[in-house]
Amino acid sequence: MSNTTTNLFYLVTIICFILALRDLSKPAKARRGNWIGAFGMAVAIVVTLLHKDMHIGWRIPVGAAIGAALGAVGARRVKMTAMPQMVALFNGVGGGAAALVSLAEFHNLTPLPGHLHGDVSVSIALSALIGSVSFAGSMIAFAKLQELIGGRPITYPGQQFGNLILAAAIIAAGVAITVGAEQQWIVVALIVGALIFGVLFVLPIGGADMPVVISLLNAFTGLAASATGFELDSNVLIVSGAIVGASGTLLTLMMGKAMNRSIGNVLFGAFGSVQASGGAAAVEGTVRSVTAEDVSIMLSYASKVVVVPGYGLAVAQAQHAVRELADELEKKGVDVEYAIHPVAGRMPGHMNVLLAEANVPYPALKEMDEINPEFPQTDVVLVIGANDVVNPAARSDPGSPIYGMPILNVDQAHQVVVMKRSMATGFAGIDNPLFVDPKTAMLFGDAKDSVLKLVTGVKAL
Repeated sequence: MSNTTTNLFYLVTIICFILALRDLSKPAKARRGNWIGAFGMAVAIVVTLLHKDMHIGWRIPVGAAIGAALGAVGARRVKMTAMPQMVALFNGVGGGAAALVSLAEFHNLTPLPGHLHGDVSVSIALSALIGSVSFAGSMIAFAKLQELIGGRPITYPGQQFGNLILAAAIIAAGVAITVGAEQQWIVVALIVGALIFGVLFVLPIGGADMPVVISLLNAFTGLAASATGFELDSNVLIVSGAIVGASGTLLTLMMGKAMNRSIGNVLFGAFGSVQASGGAAAVEGTVRSVTAEDVSIMLSYASKVVVVPGYGLAVAQAQHAVRELADELEKKGVDVEYAIHPVAGRMPGHMNVLLAEANVPYPALKEMDEINPEFPQTDVVLVIGANDVVNPAARSDPGSPIYGMPILNVDQAHQVVVMKRSMATGFAGIDNPLFVDPKTAMLFGDAKDSVLKLVTGVKAL
């Protein structure tokens, strides 16, 4: 296949990626967007293999078969609760691939004097550095989400100074490559240093900030892929990597805004390294526990109910039961909506994915800014496994680690029912005054079991 024909097909791939990204931004069209993106990637792979300069030995088919098998089995078997880990893992693999390609290209070009042009050397340094940071950081994010290591921030004395020294050494190695140092050990040192930096970069980040770090590392991988495109003279890699980098950066900014964090704080502030309780005021009051029968009556005689999903809903896989409960309430004339906080769960859009799996109508999903004005007119709010995103301390307690973070104002509703297994704190590790609010009732137990009891209770009324 000629270069002209290849570039024409690559243009098709680029268009598919743009259309996929457009559809993925809308829940109602996200599934179609996923298929369009997959089709575009399939076109890119086939066209690359058919290129006139491509020599296919046994390694490419074997590697492709192994990768496809692992990807297919992993995607089919992964639970919805583990989807953030899967995203982190796939993202890290992309960054690692970019770093390996940069090493291979440097190895292939340096024996040929004059072949390592300035633009290529810059691209190699950037893809090696950014790809390695993305790979190592994503693996730590995966380990934290999978609870292979503690989710709490891990810090050590002199952390920021040590990171600064390491970053300076990595940048120096990158500059050496760009000015013409054609020693392979420098690239290896750059990759190893960037891998260490990626680990140290993510270790201080707590579980509450995982949505931010996942979107940030996603942007890193896109930038690394784009730089790799310049190495390989691949337009499709340059454009698709730039799209991923730009969208990931915008998403990071949006996540930072949703958590009241500036991008500077995200990049340099060891964000997430808060201690439990911190300077937050102690929460005093009486917890009011109720039964499923009590809550069934409250819901059945309400005019408007808002469901607030959280990570507890994901863990219990209660999304289908929640949809069934909403159907029963709507049969009784109750208006049911869902309040979605931007950082609920462990990755951006986590709650949207869960509810879409249960075929919850997309118009019923309300973003935070849209639903907050409706809470004063809401009869009952049903909080399922959410904690920090509904914590009023973010508005009222300057000493709280989450002070200033935009939240769902569920405490303004007439009645609030919180479904939890226990009184344990959320990712931020702080108490929630909502739980002792006189208008709040606590329904303890597994989320799915509790919701199914509510379904039975509502049907009986």
